[in-house]
Amino acid sequence: MAVVEEKGVRDGLDDFTQDGSVDLKGQPILRSKGGRWTACSFILQEGTVTASNNVTNWVGTVWMTPILGAYIADAHLGRYWTFVIASCIYLAGMSLLTLAVSIPWLKPPHCNGPCEPISTYKAVVFYFALYTIAVGTGGTKPNISTMGADQFDDFEPRERVQKLSFFNWWMFSIFFGTLFSNTFLVYIQDNVGWALGYGLPTFGLALSLLVFLVGTPFYRHKLPSGSPFTKMARVLVAALRKSKVPVPTNPKELHELGLEEYAKAGKFRIDYTPSLRFLDKAAVKTGLATPWMLCSVTQVEETKQMIKMLPILIVTFIPSTMIAQVHTLFIKQGTTLDRHMGPKFEIPPASLTAFVTIFMLISIVIYDRYFVPAIRKYTHNPRGITLLQRMGIGLVMHVIILTIAAIFERKRLEVARNHGITQPKGVVPLTIFILLPQFALTGIADAFVEVAKIEFFYDQAPQGMKSLGTSYFTTSLGIGNFLSSFLLTTVTDITKRNGGNGWVQNNLNISHLDYYYTFLAVITALNLVCFVVVAKSYSYSVDIIESKIELQDSGLPNKAGIEENASMEDDGNSRKNLL
Repeated sequence: MAVVEEKGVRDGLDDFTQDGSVDLKGQPILRSKGGRWTACSFILQEGTVTASNNVTNWVGTVWMTPILGAYIADAHLGRYWTFVIASCIYLAGMSLLTLAVSIPWLKPPHCNGPCEPISTYKAVVFYFALYTIAVGTGGTKPNISTMGADQFDDFEPRERVQKLSFFNWWMFSIFFGTLFSNTFLVYIQDNVGWALGYGLPTFGLALSLLVFLVGTPFYRHKLPSGSPFTKMARVLVAALRKSKVPVPTNPKELHELGLEEYAKAGKFRIDYTPSLRFLDKAAVKTGLATPWMLCSVTQVEETKQMIKMLPILIVTFIPSTMIAQVHTLFIKQGTTLDRHMGPKFEIPPASLTAFVTIFMLISIVIYDRYFVPAIRKYTHNPRGITLLQRMGIGLVMHVIILTIAAIFERKRLEVARNHGITQPKGVVPLTIFILLPQFALTGIADAFVEVAKIEFFYDQAPQGMKSLGTSYFTTSLGIGNFLSSFLLTTVTDITKRNGGNGWVQNNLNISHLDYYYTFLAVITALNLVCFVVVAKSYSYSVDIIESKIELQDSGLPNKAGIEENASMEDDGNSRKNLL
């Protein structure tokens, strides 16, 4: 009988989820009724449409707005409703953009030579559509991937193992859609027209939203837990107001709520950690118990977890700047090379990024299906290697990519000089496939850096701030795009001084893009050193899985727990080794 009961618990088919998940009505949800890959099969069909890959400032705005979307989800609406509402805004923006390139009185007039400035009302409609899309993506990007990861219960061993692969396949699905847009859609836009080129992804977005809504009965949800910014602000203010108050040597003397209170709210308690000790002052009891004067240890630890990730976030800005080159200068290089495949077909310049996508898709499959199982035998780590180790491998590849790009660009310029090619539109007699190594390696690097980055920020954020944690990932990309614009403008201005021609000009055949790539390789290498220092000092947050035992011993419901967060020691059971 005991064996049967144990098997039933192990199978996890007839009990409630234990990670605080609920259904859309806020009620406890049976594990067998939803979640896992069944729910994710609806979620993974969501894709994104890049309306303007070459405008890094706009792309930066798109990647920064998720901070607002994360706040709304964590504090008020929850991830599901935030995503649905934002998707409708996104769809409205895409629809308006499609109209702006379709209706004669909205689209700019056709021209082959110098074009007249676009009329004001047409520009207003176009940019209003673009920034409507930016607002919509602000609510979709930080919540859809987070909601997908929420479909797996950390307390159920099999679901926990499945969750370890989720972000690999999440990024796989996203980049599979990107492959479609970088090949088929680019070809349609170049050879058929912009109306159909934008109409197809608009239809696809509407269809994917419909698919998402069909999957509603299967989803598990996490209830909003209040504004993460207010929680952190209270800790910071309380700590500052009690800056001269000594912290007791015994952490048990700090203010904390009982397990019963957390259980009733379906939340997790986080144990004290000795990091960022100044913030512990917020939990010191001084007689005043107002929210802005006294905070619980759990609230302090949540703030510590979010602050602790900031150095990692900062050292991902430069890598995101490198990624921005793929959609700008790398493509610009391709326009100067022989793009023929056969006597009639030419590769569209924007389709060059398809090579990045193809190699990333291949790399994710190899990594998840072959590399992780093989290396896990030696590291005893469920993920094979830690998330920061995975990220670090990709950052090393970034230095190699920029070095290769500089070498190939020098070769391209040498051939251009030897053939006397100085015209802006002059085609250098080199096949476009000499750029394949830098595009291919970028895709492989993305399989390490980008997947590890989104999983790291999700995993290390406290339970009530998962969307905000995921927005760290998008913030990295947003600031990286802004930084790319800043660096390119600054370097160009400086190199034009004293009568210089500048490293990067409109005419790449007389530019020195190889110098600029070398410059980026140097700062990327320096950033890699900073990353190693920051990564070595980082302590992973401890798993909440152990809390199940403590909860059962205390007689409290399994849907609540304790999320422990402690400084890691270098032993085989530590979170540092597991991640």
